[in-house]
Amino acid sequence: MPSKRVVIFAGGELSPDYFALLDEEDFIIGADRGALFLISHGYIPDIAVGDFDSVSPEAFQDIQSKSKKTITCDAVNKDLTDSEMALDIAMNQQPDSILLLGVTGTRIDHSLASIQMMTRALQRQINCYVMDSNNYVTLTGSQTVIEDLGYTYVSLLPLTPEVTGITLEGFQYPLNDATLKLGQSLGVSNKLISSTGTVRIRSGLLLIIQSKD
Repeated sequence: MPSKRVVIFAGGELSPDYFALLDEEDFIIGADRGALFLISHGYIPDIAVGDFDSVSPEAFQDIQSKSKKTITCDAVNKDLTDSEMALDIAMNQQPDSILLLGVTGTRIDHSLASIQMMTRALQRQINCYVMDSNNYVTLTGSQTVIEDLGYTYVSLLPLTPEVTGITLEGFQYPLNDATLKLGQSLGVSNKLISSTGTVRIRSGLLLIIQSKD
């Protein structure tokens, strides 16, 4: 039976507060240092994956002994980041959704790559979310309902050269059949005016970023 949700803990910004988000039914993947973070807090990854070049040999042995399964790769001769390897494993579980934690941080290249790889989950019709202490990011190619999760702003950024037919309901600044082009900031810093808001688009891929300072 497919897992309802897969939660990935990667090696970027992580907080013990994230454990409150977990359900017993979640399938948990630790990517590289994310696996060490899990076992250090008493959680057992269903799968630990990565090159583990950011942990000590002793920590790696601990990860292997305390994870249900460990998948390793060469630190140099590999084509995928640890996070993308974790995403591939997550998608193979055929979940309803995937939550990515610890995929943002000081490395903007890794952060952007992690956000962009959400398109791969969308192609498989799997809802994918990126979360850190200040942001909650999702992606739509059609319609989605945005719940008020306590963030201050909701920004809309095109991930394709153009996103057309953007219609917003339940927002402070509504749009009706609008178009956003890559590089435009029209969709930045909107706000919900009720507990939920609806975003509809006709074509393209649109990032929806809930954020706070």
